[in-house]
Amino acid sequence: MEKTEREFLLRYLAQSREQLLGTVEGLNERQQRFRPARDRWSVADCVEHVSLVEKGILGKIQTALLAPPQTQNQPRTGLDAVILTRVPNRSTRVTAPREALPAGRWADFAELLRMFEAARERSLRFAAVTQSDLRGHFFPHPALGDLDCYQWLLFLGAHSERHARQAEEVIADPDFPRGAGSATA
Repeated sequence: MEKTEREFLLRYLAQSREQLLGTVEGLNERQQRFRPARDRWSVADCVEHVSLVEKGILGKIQTALLAPPQTQNQPRTGLDAVILTRVPNRSTRVTAPREALPAGRWADFAELLRMFEAARERSLRFAAVTQSDLRGHFFPHPALGDLDCYQWLLFLGAHSERHARQAEEVIADPDFPRGAGSATA
């Protein structure tokens, strides 16, 4: 990974982490669990999903890097911009894979946030120190096709940005609980 790529990636991962944490900061339990509709996610659901995806993708990156570089695949660096614009864009709904669907695995929201922060910290640490050929190792994304491992790290930032925006939409819902003891009163 080039120095400028690493610097951008580290900034983006840190910025998207702060965006998600800032969005959910100070919400009470009722607000964390509020769903605008039966088929919509709560703020807690968004954080759970991001945490699961982050942990799973970093594991897949590390596994992919154990294999020799895939010389038949050429890096498509133009996908970097697609990831940064398309993934956070909330105009199209996307169905999450079954294993990444929120299921209330963490009843305590503070513990859930710690899980997200731990997963993101592992991603940041990995991105800061890896000397692996991230552009030479690929695995498929269901909508975007083969992404190289650098692009998968970009995806982690864009994915948490997407769900921070989704949490903002939940908070902006007219039926979102407000009032005494609420961070949004």
